[in-house]
Amino acid sequence: MTLADIEAKVAASERLSFDDGVRLFETHDLLALGRLADDVRRRRHGDRVYFNKNRHINPTNVCAFHCNFCSFARNHESDPGAYTWTPEEVVEHIRPTVDEGITEFHVVGGLHPTLGFEYYEKVLRALKREYPWVHLKAFTAVEIDFFAELTGLSHTAVLQRLIEAGLDSMPGGGAEIFHWDVRRKMCPEKANAEVWLQIHAQAHRLGLRTNATMLYGHIEEWEHRVDHMLRLRAQQDESGGFQTFIPLAFHPDENSLGKKVRRRWTTGVDDLKTLAISRLLLDNFDHIKAYWIMLTPELAQVALSFGVNDLDGTVIEEKIYHDAGATTSQAMTTRTLEKFIRSAGFRSVERDTLYNTIAPADA
Repeated sequence: MTLADIEAKVAASERLSFDDGVRLFETHDLLALGRLADDVRRRRHGDRVYFNKNRHINPTNVCAFHCNFCSFARNHESDPGAYTWTPEEVVEHIRPTVDEGITEFHVVGGLHPTLGFEYYEKVLRALKREYPWVHLKAFTAVEIDFFAELTGLSHTAVLQRLIEAGLDSMPGGGAEIFHWDVRRKMCPEKANAEVWLQIHAQAHRLGLRTNATMLYGHIEEWEHRVDHMLRLRAQQDESGGFQTFIPLAFHPDENSLGKKVRRRWTTGVDDLKTLAISRLLLDNFDHIKAYWIMLTPELAQVALSFGVNDLDGTVIEEKIYHDAGATTSQAMTTRTLEKFIRSAGFRSVERDTLYNTIAPADA
């Protein structure tokens, strides 16, 4: 299958179509695909690769929902491995691993059925009170929708209250796969695609920057992945507040979907292809992130030549992917991140959550 017409479009900075996206997923010429994505990436970012010094925080894993791909959630406090930290316990739990260099807390967790919305506000207030210099990137659109259901408030009112409590931006989780043919089999209780996009649009109108994700490698087809990316692209055209796209590979261990479909882990070819196509289709997203926790640091390093310009960050205590069988480290030092970037032939740039430069590109 020749990609000559798509290559011509990319060279001319023309927008790719749905059919173009499907053809890119169908190609077996991984190196040609990578070269196209690398050309676009270098046009936009040169040889700069971003990372930040961040810490993940999951205040509770007790969740009212029953997503069959999730290995993290527990449905009852009495379930083995279930936990819920008070806001004060959240602060004390992270204290040994927080220093003045950390610039971001990434806060997501279970949708606890009985704690109430005020609990989540108190978590933000406690973190902001103790660490006022740290950016709070917290709560997915699915969590925002859950808070609205708990309180009877609008999504806008929920977001405004969270901003008052210290919210600085939103992560991109909960997107999974937008297409209802897939979503209804994976997570029918969650906010659907329209609601997810609506919440991010409202966040953008309120001045919040947000991220976006896609969970791939389970029961979806190529067409579903392309549909997902193009819906994000259309929303970005309209509201313009997305910063980063992060494709997330499905991990099949310790969840009912993995047992049911008996899927193996995604291959490196599929991972690299998905990242490269993300760069080509999402022409209005500045940043494509390779989440090293999910990919392994070594494959994330290769991904830098397949359209990726961000390696996430130091992370510190990742729970969600490790509950699903990830065997990578739960943290990485800035020195190690910089080494991976340099040895791949790129220059490392330490950033904050909003992509302001903290440490400029090394020589």
